[in-house]
Amino acid sequence: MAELLWSLQDSQLVARFQRRCGLFPAPEEGPGENGAGPADGEARTPGLGHLPAAKGKGAGEPANGLRRLAAPQAYVQKYVVKNYFYYYLFRFSAALGQEVFYITFLPFTHWNIDPYLSRRLTIIWVLVMYIGQVTKEILKQPRPFSPPVVKLEKRVIAEYGMPSTHAMAATAISFTLLISTMDRYQYPFVLGLMMAVVFSTLVGLSRLYTGMHTVLDVLGGILITAILIVLTYPAWTLIDRLDSASPLFPVCVLVVPFFLCYNYPVSDYYSPTRADTTTIMAAGAGVTIGFWINHFFQLVSAPTESLPVIQNIPPLTTDLLVLGLAKFTVGIVLILLVRQLVQKLSLQVLYSWFKVVTRNKEARRRLEIEVPYKFVTYTSVGICATTFVPMLHRFLGLL
Repeated sequence: MAELLWSLQDSQLVARFQRRCGLFPAPEEGPGENGAGPADGEARTPGLGHLPAAKGKGAGEPANGLRRLAAPQAYVQKYVVKNYFYYYLFRFSAALGQEVFYITFLPFTHWNIDPYLSRRLTIIWVLVMYIGQVTKEILKQPRPFSPPVVKLEKRVIAEYGMPSTHAMAATAISFTLLISTMDRYQYPFVLGLMMAVVFSTLVGLSRLYTGMHTVLDVLGGILITAILIVLTYPAWTLIDRLDSASPLFPVCVLVVPFFLCYNYPVSDYYSPTRADTTTIMAAGAGVTIGFWINHFFQLVSAPTESLPVIQNIPPLTTDLLVLGLAKFTVGIVLILLVRQLVQKLSLQVLYSWFKVVTRNKEARRRLEIEVPYKFVTYTSVGICATTFVPMLHRFLGLL
């Protein structure tokens, strides 16, 4: 068993998959080479350096107030693509596992398909992502080594590898969507199951292709998600009744996620993991509070029947498509405006409170600044998406 786990964690296995799919390291590569031709790109190999002490007024300490190692730095690694079908397929599939996709897909589901389904998906997504991110910091398993692996992504290179949160999110969203809709909408179950399997498989394979995870990372993420779905499934009906909770419910929804984010496991060096986790947790808290506000102030009519209820999927007509795109565009514009405004105001307040120079970008990584401003910003985004955007839709006659 130990030998099997070791082989699944081998970077050579990832490298062989990349070669089979037509992704190769450029010949005669090495430290110090720069640039990339039309068929070339860059990847980076982890290395450790030390973070110099901050200097000057308002510079402060590193993100958690402690002196820490710097994030992995690297030499530039060129790569050659010999099969562009697999290249674009897996790059697109990797994008389907990014937070940006879910932060747009979930509001689209809320505004155009089923708000109650969107809420369930959001809460399961938040739960799975938090457990996945924290597990990474606890296990501290490295990502595949390069060489032999070619790495196509740079932003998350400082994060640990096990488990793959992309695989976790894709599995959670696709199968929660399947389980939640099979008794609510009329469609061929086999077709839905195939789509869920294909979606989660493509995202999982994309993590191997991009060189960001080992096979064990991906399989571990899928297994953890499956266990979480099984364990939480009996409580899914409670999610549908969260909007009728007591007036103290929003306080708990704010305090608990903020406490978890503020006490996030400390890494050996700075990585975007804590910031991403705070973004996800805050968005989930905002969505939950938004539903509570809608119910408490009777801003929306309650569903006539409790979930689930069988419905026919309406045919996709031109009018329905135009209406959906209009609602999505209006909603995204309002969300971006709220995000920009709240982020700017919250940073100004925090910079003033902690006497930090505004131009000091590194100060954003400090624990006492990063977590509060991210949490306030994306809680506001979640509330806006579920409360104010539908109100604007109603005002504009889009409902």
